[in-house]
Amino acid sequence: MAVPRLRTPQPYARLGVRPVINAQSWVTALGGSVMRPEVLQAMSEAASCFVDMVELNRAAGKVVARACGAEGGMVTAGASAAGTIAVAACMTGSDRAKVEQLPDSTGMKNEVLLFTGERNRYDMAFELPGARIVEWGIAGGASPYQLDAAIAERTCAVVTVFQPLLARGLAVSEVCEVAHARGTPVIVDAAAEVPPLDNLTRFVREGADLVFFSGGKGIGGPQNAGLLAGRSDLVEAAYLNALNLDAPRAGVGRGMKASRESIVGMVTAVELLLESDEEALYRGWMDKAAHVHARLDGIEGLRIVIEEPGPDRHGPQPVIYFEPDWTGPSPAEVRRRLLDGEPPIHVGFGYYADEVNIVVVCLQDGEEEVVATRLLGILNSR
Repeated sequence: MAVPRLRTPQPYARLGVRPVINAQSWVTALGGSVMRPEVLQAMSEAASCFVDMVELNRAAGKVVARACGAEGGMVTAGASAAGTIAVAACMTGSDRAKVEQLPDSTGMKNEVLLFTGERNRYDMAFELPGARIVEWGIAGGASPYQLDAAIAERTCAVVTVFQPLLARGLAVSEVCEVAHARGTPVIVDAAAEVPPLDNLTRFVREGADLVFFSGGKGIGGPQNAGLLAGRSDLVEAAYLNALNLDAPRAGVGRGMKASRESIVGMVTAVELLLESDEEALYRGWMDKAAHVHARLDGIEGLRIVIEEPGPDRHGPQPVIYFEPDWTGPSPAEVRRRLLDGEPPIHVGFGYYADEVNIVVVCLQDGEEEVVATRLLGILNSR
């Protein structure tokens, strides 16, 4: 079978930038996801005229709220921006004086509780509006009484984070039960938790006051867009911190404003997602995973397993485990040679980077053949 070659779009060719094969997932470092033609067309049309941005934001927010089963919603400039605006909303509420005071949080509730096992490289977003992260619990586990004891006079919100390879704390429903008993809102960072589609509404159903998602991952929208949804009063406070156009001072979210093109693209992507055949999408991923598995299975010293989606897996993915009797290149060498080849191929990895994960959710049709052929050449070069 002939191995298809990657086409280099003219804008990248002009800049001398090579396209890559993304077998690592919807990561920001590789541009998130590839948008559908309908999304690109909607964005192009949105760029052709001017609109009242407040009106556009409000109209888009209604779509987001319906999609997430929430009272209110808004399109943000990515998941990180949503996290910042969500915390700001919990700090200020509808108090415009506080909105204008941030990031100086003197006199406000400005402490965000975060389970110690859920600390991550992105949680600075919660500190940007002037908040301080306070860890609770121990990495080996979490108990409701530990969370209850951590909630203090200056606690503005409890944040719970869903992210691969993190040590999760309490379930969202448990966090909400404890926090709500103390009058404290709960924010869920669910940046990469769609698909499954049910997760769009799951966290609000479980009691979250605010939840946010990345728009440029599994939802298939612009990489610089995201969704924030939840309680109407907190969403209104988020608007004040992000779109307070008539105030003497713009809110902390001013630099995180979403463009009209991104807002329209995000809404279009959400609507397409709601209409999509999730089972057919999964079957397509499974076919790609099965192809890679079949090409690599049987190599002595390797164990190839298709692992199902889960907290640390985006879609079904072939995982290459290196047995003790393996005499070929190390996992690190396999990754290096994949990146050094033409085109460069980015793959995933496990907890200790001692496995190679072929994440198929971003593979374009035919790229599974390129990945399998390159891996065969590398793994058989002993």
